[in-house]
Amino acid sequence: MIDIKEEKKEIRSTIAKAKKEISLDEKTSISKEIFTHVEKIKQFQEANTILLYYALKDEVQTEFFLNKWYGKKKIILPVVVGDDLVLKDYHPENIAEGYQSIIEPQQQETTDAKEIEFAIIPGVAFDTNNNRLGRGKGFYDRFLSEVRSMIVGVCFEIQIVPKIPLESFDKPMDAVVTEVGIK
Repeated sequence: MIDIKEEKKEIRSTIAKAKKEISLDEKTSISKEIFTHVEKIKQFQEANTILLYYALKDEVQTEFFLNKWYGKKKIILPVVVGDDLVLKDYHPENIAEGYQSIIEPQQQETTDAKEIEFAIIPGVAFDTNNNRLGRGKGFYDRFLSEVRSMIVGVCFEIQIVPKIPLESFDKPMDAVVTEVGIK
């Protein structure tokens, strides 16, 4: 019997290969479709403070969305510190590469997770029950237990799998959004 870690590793490998088939321009175009759906969610519309992320090249792209909503909503980005995520306000003039070349805010001040009114989370894969598979470091798994707002996973439709093997610390999303719509 394959153990959970091996199953997760296999899903990560399959999804990575599929995402390599999509150019960055295509990812950006599809990402715009995804965020059009996100913007229709009532909780997003009502939120003043949102958690977002600065995308890696293989993820749903966020730079255009950060720029669109900066100044209209308070945007918080996660920053890796040791084994944890801390939250910092996004200001485009105060960002630089950090952990694994992820763009992150540079100021010292952090923001409390209780301020988040709507959370947008990346993932390697999501299943039809809104379960999330991350990159395997557990940063979001540990952090999401503190978030009290709606949590929405975003991904390309090719990242939806039938079933993700779950462990006790895995937290499902309230919704998952792809270019096809809200699940």
